[in-house]
Amino acid sequence: MSDELAYLGRRVVAGKMSRRDFLGRAAALGVAAPFANMILANTAGAQTPKKGGALKMGLVGGESTNSLDPALWLTQVPQNFGSTWGELLVVQSPEDGSPQPVLAESWEASDDAAEWHFKIRKGITFHNGKDLTPDDVVQTITRHADEATKSAALGVLGDIDTVTTDGDYVVFKLKRGNADLPLLLTDYHLVIQPNGGRDKPDEGIGTGPYKVEVNEPGVRHMSVKYDGYWRDDVGHVDSVEVIVMNDNTARMSALQSGQVHIINRVEPKTVSLLERVQGVVIEAVPSKGHYVFIMHCNTAPFDNADLRMALKYAVDRQQMIDQILLGHASLGNDFPINQSYALFPEGIEQRAYDPEKAAFHYKKSGHSGPILLRTSEVAFPGAVDAAQLFQQQAQAAGIQIDVQREPGDGYWTEVWNKQPFCASYWGGRPTQDSMYSTAYITDADWNDTRFFNEGFDKIILEARAELDDAKRAELYREAATMVRDDGGLILPMFNDFLDAHREEVKGWVKDPNHETSNLRAAIRVWLDQA
Repeated sequence: MSDELAYLGRRVVAGKMSRRDFLGRAAALGVAAPFANMILANTAGAQTPKKGGALKMGLVGGESTNSLDPALWLTQVPQNFGSTWGELLVVQSPEDGSPQPVLAESWEASDDAAEWHFKIRKGITFHNGKDLTPDDVVQTITRHADEATKSAALGVLGDIDTVTTDGDYVVFKLKRGNADLPLLLTDYHLVIQPNGGRDKPDEGIGTGPYKVEVNEPGVRHMSVKYDGYWRDDVGHVDSVEVIVMNDNTARMSALQSGQVHIINRVEPKTVSLLERVQGVVIEAVPSKGHYVFIMHCNTAPFDNADLRMALKYAVDRQQMIDQILLGHASLGNDFPINQSYALFPEGIEQRAYDPEKAAFHYKKSGHSGPILLRTSEVAFPGAVDAAQLFQQQAQAAGIQIDVQREPGDGYWTEVWNKQPFCASYWGGRPTQDSMYSTAYITDADWNDTRFFNEGFDKIILEARAELDDAKRAELYREAATMVRDDGGLILPMFNDFLDAHREEVKGWVKDPNHETSNLRAAIRVWLDQA
């Protein structure tokens, strides 16, 4: 029995089992909680993180236009590097998705969830030596809530009326109740900066375990250990180097040769190959992330609802999952929510590949001639192949799609959210509200389908303030149906996160909230080198 519990304890330490499930299994075996906790503590002690070493990551998702300003982070390189030097008030638990304290020590809400008090930790310093204060938090939140900042977090902060200080507390007063506020503050853009980053938002000064040493956008970034860091359970290595490797082959070769310790975005077609490489570990995690083709609903020819519907029926989702992602995904249904979210809308009919219906709507649209679809290898793993497969599938409906491959550098600034039809991806968000508020309400900066619908906006606002889960679930069902049937989103698949690392990388936490262990692999892992 103790051997079985020791095995389960190792799974907890490896991030493959929650502590709650471990204790439940122990109880089922008749083991009292104190003894179970002792076994778990001994197991964890046997895998005490080692300190030191230089961690290297080879990541896709870096461009010459990248900035250290958290408001402007679009892709994986600034997001991952940002987690080494910056911290949030709250992060999301990898086990159950609940909000967990970081710079906020605790929080409490009024009965109607319209007023929240967050207690800010004392004794924390920024890398420039300045003490963290509640005012830094206020200035950070209000900067991101200012439209002039162009922050991608603007959409999730739209309900905030005022943010003020009260001693050690930051007080949020909302325009309406919102039970999700702590989870909304887990948005990776909301890094707390001195004076909110109003002075030098791209200076790279935060409270994280590392401070910025090298910043060469599109090439490499490096951060080194900050001696004044306030906790010892993260930040185990001496330095973190993030090398931009947008080429898939180069990234895989660098991992195999030991040039880097961690890579992201493993192409599904290379998983079986990497699994056979000695010293390499694949980390696969089902996720809220989704690979998509987006159409601008306000731009011809995609301002025609029948043309949009024709293209939605013209994609064979299962074939795309099987052929492009080799099964490392689940079916999408043209709205950005899957069963990983609370209050998932059950019972919405799965849209299937139907060339006849596609041809019907295409004819009804009155469109003729080729439709240009832009794609790039940086859009998502296999995005170029996926676009070409979509092209072939649409031919059965008499729809001609011309695929244009775009350069990786500049794709996220010159193509995505600017061109009317392109391949893209989303990493998902903590809640349905934050997903819709970031990308689908009318005034969202990242409304990349140009889905402007006042009725939809009203539903999201109503759901946000609704504390009855049954009523809230029905509102989200209505919202999902509107996006699915009226929007410009073609969502074939929810991807698994596929990362890989050398076997000397220990302490990896399987986290469904974002790739590379919720963008925090660099601060969570350690190196066990001989």
